[in-house]
Amino acid sequence: MYARISGVLFPVATVLLVGALIWGYQENQEKNSILIKAENQYQRTFHDLSYHVDRLHGELGNTLAVASTSNSMHRKGLMNVWRITSEAQNEINQLPLTLLHFNKTEDFLSRISRFSYQTANRDLTKNPLTSKEMSNLKALYKNSNEISSEIQKVQNKVIDKHLRWMDVETALASEQKAQDNTIVDGFKTVDKRVGEYPELDWGPSVLSIYNKRSVKKLEGPSTTIEQVKQKAASFSETNHAATIKVIENGKGTEWASFTASMPGKRSGESLSMDFTRNGGHLLSYNDNRQLGKATLSDQEAHEKAKQFLKSKGYGDMETVVYDKLGNIANLTFVSKKGDVYIYPEKLSARVALDNGQIIGLQTSDYVYEHQNDNKVTTPKLTLAQAQKFLNSDLKVTYHRTALIENDQGEKVMTYEFGGRINGSQYRIFLNADNGQEEAVEEIRDGRKETTLK
Repeated sequence: MYARISGVLFPVATVLLVGALIWGYQENQEKNSILIKAENQYQRTFHDLSYHVDRLHGELGNTLAVASTSNSMHRKGLMNVWRITSEAQNEINQLPLTLLHFNKTEDFLSRISRFSYQTANRDLTKNPLTSKEMSNLKALYKNSNEISSEIQKVQNKVIDKHLRWMDVETALASEQKAQDNTIVDGFKTVDKRVGEYPELDWGPSVLSIYNKRSVKKLEGPSTTIEQVKQKAASFSETNHAATIKVIENGKGTEWASFTASMPGKRSGESLSMDFTRNGGHLLSYNDNRQLGKATLSDQEAHEKAKQFLKSKGYGDMETVVYDKLGNIANLTFVSKKGDVYIYPEKLSARVALDNGQIIGLQTSDYVYEHQNDNKVTTPKLTLAQAQKFLNSDLKVTYHRTALIENDQGEKVMTYEFGGRINGSQYRIFLNADNGQEEAVEEIRDGRKETTLK
């Protein structure tokens, strides 16, 4: 009997064993194939990075080589510098360097990119390169040569020793402090070298981009944890302040803030709010609850958001963007002074379309900008004069005056025109003093202009 059973089971077990071996072999082959593709991608990206950093050095040299009055060549050279730097930044982001503190080099490339872009985009015939900017280019030329040389050293070692980028991921993810990896050590050397460069005077337009906001710049006394609990209870309109938990973020730094959290009305739901340390200003509000089927119209959602902001003391705010995604409406509001829309002072609200409840609020831009003196000036151009600078094919649907922040980080008065052209909807901001385009934004499907009132 047993012989008969074993005679049946043995072939079955053999087939299963062979099948498992084949399956394991195929899985291993697929895994190896994926690893090889990832390694090839890393290698190609790294060699492209080395090439572009070398080209950056060469393009800076070309820009410096032409005559000081050759504005067209300066513009061409700086645009090439911006393009090449952008490529290098993209390649760094594709390499497994997330856990490696390579921030000094990334910041350095970012500033070169911003400097070259902003300088090339101004009218160099009227505002040619200054002596300070030429001095900056010379320093960048020297520094880029050193960075290129260091990266080429790493590249030569990678080629000579057949080093693998997949080992970099292992080295960076390892908790062992003493990790010997030539590529990691090479990039650390590059970043250390960059950190030792003297700080350049990039000018106010570039520095404004990197001028990090901190709570120290906000007005108001320092807020205590107990005061945050009371603010959170008041904003959420709850009588159970005792259930609110508050933690301090960034204690001892200039970015210190508080996060308040509490249970929601139903099991598994919760609310959270972030407040600044100075002044106790609300930065964000989130109500994490289950949403039902959408029943509200766009106009009803808009009214709910406006009523909520008014009840919370946000003054005269106007809607500039309406996005609808499923059963949630996202509305962006800006401050208004007279007839002028103040775009830097913006905030966004999320409305649940099942009952009109506000389930999200993001106010950081409003908080930091509302304390600034965003001056409104009288435009030098009339509306009719400004409209002549528009594309004649643009079918204008609305217009208004607006204060915006341009690519140079400058606050400028503009005329905002909304309209359609080439089958798409746009909003175009023209400088109210000279008619120059300061910004162009496409209004994509699913978004609305400010036709909601």
